[in-house]
Amino acid sequence: MTYRRDQQMTLIHTEVSRYFQYVSLSHRWGESEPSLRDIEGHRIYGMSVQGGFGKLQAFCRVVLEQDYLWAWSDTCCIDKHSSAEVQETIGSMFTWYRQSALTIAHLSDVPDTGSLESSEWFRRGWTLQELLAPQTVLFYTRNWSLYKNITSSNHKTDVAILDELERATGVRSRFLTNFSPGMDDARSRLQWASLRRTTRPEDIAYSLFGILNLHLPVLYGESAENALGRLLAEIISQSGDISVLDWVGEAPFSQRLA
Repeated sequence: MTYRRDQQMTLIHTEVSRYFQYVSLSHRWGESEPSLRDIEGHRIYGMSVQGGFGKLQAFCRVVLEQDYLWAWSDTCCIDKHSSAEVQETIGSMFTWYRQSALTIAHLSDVPDTGSLESSEWFRRGWTLQELLAPQTVLFYTRNWSLYKNITSSNHKTDVAILDELERATGVRSRFLTNFSPGMDDARSRLQWASLRRTTRPEDIAYSLFGILNLHLPVLYGESAENALGRLLAEIISQSGDISVLDWVGEAPFSQRLA
């Protein structure tokens, strides 16, 4: 009797977990991105199709095509007017992408016949975490078509795409397919981000918190130099690895820490 009850509970847990699986969106922010306040109380498909609203609608359609019921987008699932929520979000972002059943990476500047290596998505700070954290990623082109019409269930493990990802990121395939956050070989992790840019200069440090599994205060308004200095000091304090200081000599960080 107990065995049957355990089986039933396992089945219930499995079905509930499957129902609440969600798909996350990774993208470059553009003009007119919808905020939480913009979409609260509104039907997504009854809103404008312009700018970020059209992107959100296209993302939701892809989620349904992939047979999921829940979609998560950083533009409108976070109350950016709450400093406490922003702090919690930055500390949790890696986990949210890691726990997603699937991440859709929208390459808005790659045409259907283009190469992902040319995309600005690979030169932005936050998207490094959004590539490394999820277990499963599918790339979509500007027109929301699967990249090169490759229909495998995970582009991060697809041989046809993995070589391109290595060239575009400088990250070896073993980290792309099986990444663990932390400070093992922190210098390499910093190097992956060294040629990336963020809109707010201090975000170049904050975007590495999840990758390095560090929890530091988010102080918007501080200089990039101060944010990076706090990051490096914490790495050395926890790991004793002073080789990370070599990172400051690599562009563009040599300019920021000069």
